[in-house]
Amino acid sequence: MLSRRSFFKTAFKTAGISLAAAASGSLTTDMLAWAEPRRAAQSGGPVLLNSNENAYGPFASVLALNNPFQDVNRYPDHAHDALIERIASYQKIDARRVVLGCGSTEVLRMTANAFTGPGKKVIMAAPTFEAIEHYGRVAGAEVVKVPLAANFSHDVSAMLHAAGADTGLVYVCNPNNPTGNVTPRRTLENLINELPKNVYVLMDEAYHDFVPVSADYISFLEHPVDEDRVIVARTFSKIYGLAGLRLGYAVTSAKTAKLLREQKLEDSQNIFAIRCALASLDDTAAHSQAAQRNADDRNEFFRQALARKLETIPSWTNFAMLNAKRPVRSVIDHFRQNNIAVGRPFPPLDTYVRVSLGKPDEMKEFWRAWDLMMAA
Repeated sequence: MLSRRSFFKTAFKTAGISLAAAASGSLTTDMLAWAEPRRAAQSGGPVLLNSNENAYGPFASVLALNNPFQDVNRYPDHAHDALIERIASYQKIDARRVVLGCGSTEVLRMTANAFTGPGKKVIMAAPTFEAIEHYGRVAGAEVVKVPLAANFSHDVSAMLHAAGADTGLVYVCNPNNPTGNVTPRRTLENLINELPKNVYVLMDEAYHDFVPVSADYISFLEHPVDEDRVIVARTFSKIYGLAGLRLGYAVTSAKTAKLLREQKLEDSQNIFAIRCALASLDDTAAHSQAAQRNADDRNEFFRQALARKLETIPSWTNFAMLNAKRPVRSVIDHFRQNNIAVGRPFPPLDTYVRVSLGKPDEMKEFWRAWDLMMAA
């Protein structure tokens, strides 16, 4: 299974570039410009602002869990069912509508496998999170990329035009990665209503928890639609700070959930990850604090950008995009030389750099390096 973090390592292999070369550091600078830097923590750096992770880590209540090895000699069946029930209670739905995944990435893979294949199309935005493209192609589907609208929202009219009876799946990441902005709920409801009735829609709400109350954004879990065709993906990677434990889930109708489970890897959730997720869901105070802290960090980021008169895309996530007005590969190289990892290129936004929000000291380092680049 291809994870979000390993997606581009597979891209190296597909292009005929050996993974051994990637691991040994023998790749050329141009190759590395579009690959994410190594993820392993190293003494002295780098500052990691490249993968939309939660720089603050898990909630204190999770870190305080007793004995991380409790029950690791047992298969996670009971814990799996307990988390399903807890999510169902949290979302006020029937437990049969919940499907767990090894990160929400597995949800994307299950959805592609279930509803696409030879003779089917996957419709997605460009740019957006790319894993669905990979899973669609592996399933044998044709992938159709539709450029974002001028305001960086999903171009629903163009997506509808691209879709037809041969379309199996439409993928919508909202808020969108890498742009960080939202597509209004009413627009997305129009998309669902006007698509052919055999087309499934995957709403990836990985960054839902960072969005403030807004008339433009309404989650498809908080206000669901009565449609078997709509699947909502959520993750514990972002606000809960559990990216390394790989846990996510899908919510859909009981009928569609059954089709997803047929594509699921057996026992793909480990028992420690489940315990951490249960503790996270119970800690509503920490969730609120994390959302507010992220909002404060995001506001400070945009305050710094405004002071420098930089062009930005409005973001409601834990990352943002800046227009560097120069090729993004040169920007990535500059920050790498300053021991800072920023986001990879996202064509066609070839002058924009995606910056994940770090802790205040890390963001000071980012702005120091940015000012050096502009001075040069």
